[in-house]
Amino acid sequence: MLATDHSQRVFQSSDLSRHSTRVFAAAEDRPVEVTRRDGEDLVLMSKREASARDGLLQLAATLIGVATDTRGSLADRMSTALPWMLALTPADRVICANDLLDAARASFSTGQAHLAIAELTSWQETATAIAAGLGAQPVEWLDAATPVERP
Repeated sequence: MLATDHSQRVFQSSDLSRHSTRVFAAAEDRPVEVTRRDGEDLVLMSKREASARDGLLQLAATLIGVATDTRGSLADRMSTALPWMLALTPADRVICANDLLDAARASFSTGQAHLAIAELTSWQETATAIAAGLGAQPVEWLDAATPVERP
């Protein structure tokens, strides 16, 4: 194995047959480059990583569309592109829009797709829970500790 830096691992194509377990284990951790003498080099990665990258590209396309639209506030434009945001309060839409942009910028600059995807998923699940009526009832806090007998 030839390591060019900590973020990339490089294997020769012959390692796939001779040391496939090691190559696959490395690819589960992060994408690896497979060099070939008889063709273009390849990248091997987990399905999870590929899905995260696809999700990040979809978010990027959405954000580019939002950025090029000049009508309304950022939160309004984001709510048009991501209609689930309409379940949030107007104040939370502003926070959500800024959080998504910050997470996307961090993902793009570090190559870590999970940062933006996790933020997007978190806000979307919050909006879904609000739309389902969760959190609409006031929380009843217990003022005093209730002792529980041990069996």
